[in-house]
Amino acid sequence: MSDVVHDRLTSSAGCAFAFLGAPVWTHGLWAASSWVLAAAVTWFLPDVITWGATGLFSILTLIGAAIFLVLAFAVRRLGGVGETIVHYGPWFVVIGLWLTAWEVLTAKLGWLPKPFFSPPQGLLNVYMTDWDRILICIAYTARLWAFGFFSGVAAGFVGGVALGWSKRFAYWGMPLLKLIGPVPASAWIPCAFFIFPSTFHASIFLVALASGIPVAILTAAGVGQVNRAYYDVARTLGASNRYLIFKVAIPASLPNVFVGIFMGLYYSFAVLVVAEMLGAKFGLGWYLQFNTAYSAYANVYAALIVMALICAGLVGLLFVARDRLLGWQKGIL
Repeated sequence: MSDVVHDRLTSSAGCAFAFLGAPVWTHGLWAASSWVLAAAVTWFLPDVITWGATGLFSILTLIGAAIFLVLAFAVRRLGGVGETIVHYGPWFVVIGLWLTAWEVLTAKLGWLPKPFFSPPQGLLNVYMTDWDRILICIAYTARLWAFGFFSGVAAGFVGGVALGWSKRFAYWGMPLLKLIGPVPASAWIPCAFFIFPSTFHASIFLVALASGIPVAILTAAGVGQVNRAYYDVARTLGASNRYLIFKVAIPASLPNVFVGIFMGLYYSFAVLVVAEMLGAKFGLGWYLQFNTAYSAYANVYAALIVMALICAGLVGLLFVARDRLLGWQKGIL
């Protein structure tokens, strides 16, 4: 009798899964479970110290769990987006478990005490109460970074092409680049603040220096590594030096150029924080310094997460741009 009941239940479950679009995404179910666990721990266990936005954090984690539960049965129908979600399935599970452990160690047990550590709802409370100041700091940081990074990349690219193409220019320029390159950009802070009329212009110079040097070095290496046979063939067909530079040398060196841009992006963010800590009135670096002085470490962690997300987004956009420009090298890179 029990076997008959078991067969019927199995058949009913199979029909239900077929109706919902089986196979079921297992990691989605596990992710939903881990996020429900994080919500339950946050809501039902008492806090050692009262934190703001506890209820809101519980609601948000429950919403996340509900989304993963729906995706567990529907993600296969989402095409390319669904494949990406499935690829990161184990990460979603680990994030739910990490939120649970983070909550227990900080708010529930106090093993990571205030003010040095903050639970997830502490960071959420910062975003809810201080969002206007954070947005202003993001805008100031974006302006400073954009001026410094793009000017540094442009100067580094032009200088790198000149270094890789002209032996005379490389004779004078490469020793200087090798001398300046190993020195951290932050070491030039005293000189920059003395030479430039304002801290804003000095900060632009420091960011440009940090982002431009790796671009210049790798661009020069890329131009210098171009197969000489390409030049010989182009010259045989009547190509001028201008044509050789813009149609042969630069396209062939683009993989190296993008490696330099990636390196410059990370270096620029590191210098950006240091530059904004010295004399800036707003910006994420200023925000970090200001809140560190008042031991508001929840605000510090919230700003660090914002910076990490911005940098990760820029890296993603850079990958898209690289894939578009270097589509002809598919399978080589």
